[in-house]
Amino acid sequence: MHSPPQQPHRNGETTSYPIPNHPFHSTVSLRKLRRFNYLILVFRIASFSFSLASFIFMLSTSRGPNSPRWYHFDAFRLVVGANAIVALYSLFEMVASVWEISRGATLFSEVLQVWFDFGHDQVFAYLLLSADSAGTALARVLKGRDTCTAWNAFCIQADVAIALGFLGFLFLGFSSLLSGFRVACFIIKGSRFHL
Repeated sequence: MHSPPQQPHRNGETTSYPIPNHPFHSTVSLRKLRRFNYLILVFRIASFSFSLASFIFMLSTSRGPNSPRWYHFDAFRLVVGANAIVALYSLFEMVASVWEISRGATLFSEVLQVWFDFGHDQVFAYLLLSADSAGTALARVLKGRDTCTAWNAFCIQADVAIALGFLGFLFLGFSSLLSGFRVACFIIKGSRFHL
């Protein structure tokens, strides 16, 4: 008895049965798919860059021995922690995106990768938004006090760090939209690809 040929899954595993509803990809479709993956990678790189820059700016806010420090304020500690977490997550996702582009397979199984990306994008985007919102509220309070008149450089650098964090949120939000699109495609078609 002759067995059917093995067909590769997207995550590198093989099966001995034909994959149902597995469309043939034309060259144009593969280019669109590659462009989509590169777009996700660009958003991941931007999110990593802005979150890391925000983290570094907030860590370096202290000027002089008597100046206020970021760890004296709860909201600024939240900004530092959230940006550090998002930077590490974005670094991991950049590696996963490069892996997927170069190897044509995901790090985890397809179903796990789709939900992992979407779930974590959502959680970390909201974490970053709430941290930067709390940092913004504190920065506004500090501007009304003597802190920003005496230590203007501290307040300016904190404002820059918070603005960079919001930019990190923006690009993480774009990544979340694309990973949400992948989840919808997976639910509708059984594959994370819309083609």
